[in-house]
Amino acid sequence: MKIKESLGSRIFDVFNVFLMIVLVIVMVYPMLYVFSASISNNAMVASGQVVLWPKGITWSAYERLIYNPDLWVSYWNTIRYTVVQTALTLVATSMMAYPLAKRWLPGRRPILLMAAFTMLFSGGLIPTFLVVQRLGMLNTIWAIVLPTLISTWYLFIMRTFFEALPQELEDAATIDGCGPLQVLLKIVLPLSMPVMATIGLFTAVNQWNSFFDALIYLNDRSMYPLQIMLRNILVAGSTIQGEGDSLNLETLKYAMIVVATLPILCVYPFIQKYFVQGTMIGGIKG
Repeated sequence: MKIKESLGSRIFDVFNVFLMIVLVIVMVYPMLYVFSASISNNAMVASGQVVLWPKGITWSAYERLIYNPDLWVSYWNTIRYTVVQTALTLVATSMMAYPLAKRWLPGRRPILLMAAFTMLFSGGLIPTFLVVQRLGMLNTIWAIVLPTLISTWYLFIMRTFFEALPQELEDAATIDGCGPLQVLLKIVLPLSMPVMATIGLFTAVNQWNSFFDALIYLNDRSMYPLQIMLRNILVAGSTIQGEGDSLNLETLKYAMIVVATLPILCVYPFIQKYFVQGTMIGGIKG
């Protein structure tokens, strides 16, 4: 029997559909505008004539970026910073979260309290810089990767996820002769793909968009990531090398945004299915 919907239910459904349409427009319009501006005539973009669709279509901005060697150097730096940061973060966070998920661990509560303390207080920018300098990590990849290797928030999410896994599986693996490291690698981590994929993607996005650490710790331009080049064009108003770049600064800005954003956007569809499961299970307890 078909249940007749009440007037209030229909109004609620209509309101939800309207709200979702508005949210989609709010999120899609900026991306569409940036792409349209990147392939439009520079004078039309500067004068505000481009609102939604491109006008005076030209690919000159992308041509100048593609043939600029600094772009590919910074691209490579960003890729290796992101890959190394994400891989080491997952390894270090999982190896710290797994023992902290065991209630029998001696000193578990003090360790968790000290970890939580870092969420509220930090050493500050100058002490952190001095530590990196004394360790000889300036102008190296480790100055970008190591200071932010473990996030306390991600640590707590992963620990809570590990606590939710059935203890019987680990007991069975232990009876079969697996040690703690084997249990982590062969039992726990394969079952923890949702939280691993979620934390890995969040870490990769944060590192891909990061530029402040590079400004502080890197002096060699050959070590600069892609976001430094983007910042120089957007904020500092500088242009890339090449004839006529100053005449195409507006379109170069938008083209650079597209080039810097597109790769990380392409990753989302492949890991999106893990988001809800990873964040919900990891945030149930704790």
